[in-house]
Amino acid sequence: MLAWTSNYQTGYAMQKSTRSTRRVLLAVFIACIGFAGWPTLVSAGLFSATGKIIAILSDDLYVGEAVGHLDGSGTLAIRSQRNASLTCRGDFTSSAERGGSGKMDCNDGTTATFQFQRLTIYRGHGVATFSRGAMNFAYGFSPEEAAPYLKLPTGKKLKHNGTLLVLAD
Repeated sequence: MLAWTSNYQTGYAMQKSTRSTRRVLLAVFIACIGFAGWPTLVSAGLFSATGKIIAILSDDLYVGEAVGHLDGSGTLAIRSQRNASLTCRGDFTSSAERGGSGKMDCNDGTTATFQFQRLTIYRGHGVATFSRGAMNFAYGFSPEEAAPYLKLPTGKKLKHNGTLLVLAD
């Protein structure tokens, strides 16, 4: 009886070990499939975030959105509130250590380079150098939260006039 018990216990231990090994192999297989699909998920936008941009160039207000991706790259699109046909689009890269930078092209032929400081992964502020002057901007903030990071024209403040954000007296 003792020999049978010992063999039974050995067989049970081997069965248990085989089940554990199968579980580990299954987990490794699933992880490999997951990592193989990772670039697809990133490029599909599943690991991206969109935030509002508020920018000031001279006495004009620009608003728009930026889309940032997990790898630090992103795109942006802004439009003038004074002249809605004036739009700008650009690309950027960013990191927590170095902040970010990018280039922007506007449909009136002007171009800009910009730098920004990330305050969090979703919020930050920066400056752009245009041929028309300097632009300052903030992203990821409500208008009230963005105000300290923006250089508004003298005597102006950000205000909603129904549906639009405007520079008001």
